[in-house]
Amino acid sequence: MAYSQTNSKGQQYYLHMKDVTLKGGRLQRIYFFARDVRDGSVEALPAGYVSVENPRTGLLVLKKG
Repeated sequence: MAYSQTNSKGQQYYLHMKDVTLKGGRLQRIYFFARDVRDGSVEALPAGYVSVENPRTGLLVLKKG
C-alpha cells in the first residue's frame, strides 16, 4: 500500500520514488507525489523527511527536516 496524504483542497496524493542518472553519470534518488499509484510507490515517508504543502497550489513536496 502506497503512502498517501490528502491536501487542504481534499485531493489525495501518493508518494513515489525514482532513481535517475544525472548528466555527470551520478545516480540520484528523487521522491515525488502523484494523484495515482504508479510503479515505484513508497509505503512510508523516508527517514529524515517531512511532507509540506504549498499553500498556494496545494501540491505536496518532501523536505529534509
